[in-house]
Amino acid sequence: MAAVEALEKDLAGYRTGKASPALVESIMVDYYGAQTRLREIAGITAPEPRLLVIQPWDQNALGSIEKALQASSLGITPKNDGRVLRLPIPELSEERRRELSRQVKKRAEEAKVSIRNHRRDANEAAKKFQKDSQLTKDDLHEMLEEVQNLTTEYCQQVDELTKKKEEELMSL
Repeated sequence: MAAVEALEKDLAGYRTGKASPALVESIMVDYYGAQTRLREIAGITAPEPRLLVIQPWDQNALGSIEKALQASSLGITPKNDGRVLRLPIPELSEERRRELSRQVKKRAEEAKVSIRNHRRDANEAAKKFQKDSQLTKDDLHEMLEEVQNLTTEYCQQVDELTKKKEEELMSL
């Protein structure tokens, strides 16, 4: 489901003290007047466990990328050597880990709300079909049950993703 996939992508962007290109690839950069994702204008690598290297394909974009990284919520200052940007990933403090954990829980709850909204829409559509005599009462009951089973399954996937990310954040 789209909500679970979106959550998965969002959680990949949470900094855990380890270098991962997913931390920065979705940052928007002002590239010749257009807002462009960083991954579309630069190569992003993690040559070491605590270092990201960002190499723009157009050297003129280096300054814009640096500004976007400084303005982002990462809280990491990039080091510019004129050709590439280096992002040293510091250890996370206990307080920062707890804050990130709260953000993960909030994002997970947003995903669950989205899933429940889809359930509501599907239930309303099924009831409308039954009202229009396109479904029998038994078919409606089966459909509502199937929608609830899918909702439960997707909510469990969100819980698993959240638990995994929280463990990753809280481990040293």
